[in-house]
Amino acid sequence: MMDSPFEAGFRASANGPIDGRPLGLKLLVCLLVPPAVVLAAIVPASHAHGRPTRPEQGFGAALPPAPAPRPADGAIFNASTGYIGLAEGRRAHAVGDPLTIILTENLNSSKTAASRTQKDGGFNIVPPTAGPLSFLDPNALKASGGSSFNGQGNATQTSTLGGEVSVTIAEVRPNGTALVVGEKRLLLSQGQEWVQFSGIVRLGDIDADNRVRSTQVADARINYTGNGSIGRASREGWLSKFFSMITPF
Repeated sequence: MMDSPFEAGFRASANGPIDGRPLGLKLLVCLLVPPAVVLAAIVPASHAHGRPTRPEQGFGAALPPAPAPRPADGAIFNASTGYIGLAEGRRAHAVGDPLTIILTENLNSSKTAASRTQKDGGFNIVPPTAGPLSFLDPNALKASGGSSFNGQGNATQTSTLGGEVSVTIAEVRPNGTALVVGEKRLLLSQGQEWVQFSGIVRLGDIDADNRVRSTQVADARINYTGNGSIGRASREGWLSKFFSMITPF
C-alpha cells in the first residue's frame, strides 16, 4: 500500500531534512506562529483597553512613625502620647491619621462637529455655424463636473461617581497640605471590587468630622474596578479584540 504524499514527506523528514529543513520543524512553525501572532496582538490591547484583574499596589494604609524614646526628665506630661490642643480639636493632621473622602464626581462633556463642502464647474464651446467646423455638434462640446462632501459628528459623555472611602495621611508637607492614600476592597459572591484613592488635601479643608470632598482634592487619582464573572461578561472577547485591531474598516 502506497503512502500519501504527506505521510511520505513526514517519513522522509524523520530520516533526513528536506530542502535543508526537516518537515516536522516546518509543521511545528506553522502550528505555533499563528497563535503567537494572536497573543502578541491581544496582550497589549487587553492591557490598554481592558480592566486590571488585580488591585494596583501603593494604596495601602500609611502607618505613623514610631515615637522617639522619651528622655527621662521626671515629668508626667508627654506630648508624643496623643496630646491634642484645645484649639486644634481631633482633626486629622499627622501621618497615619484616617479621614473620609466623600466622592462627588460628576463630569459631563459634549462635542459636536460638522463640515460641508460643495463645488460645481462646467464649460461650453459653441462651434461656428459656417465653415470647416460647422459639422461639430454643440451638445457634444459641453462638459460639467461637481463634488460635494457632508460630514458630521456628535459625542456626549457623562460620568458620575458617588460614595465614601476612608484614607490615611501618608505625608504632611510644610505648606499645610497632606498626601492621602487609601483603598476599599469588597469581596462579593460574583467577584471582587475595589476603590483606590490618592491625592493632595489641604489640612484646613478637613471638617470637624474628618471629612473632605473629592472635588477639594488636588491631583486626585480614583480607581474603581473589579473582576469576576460579571466583569468578564461585560468585556470584549480576545478574538474580537484581535480582529478589531487588524480590520481596515
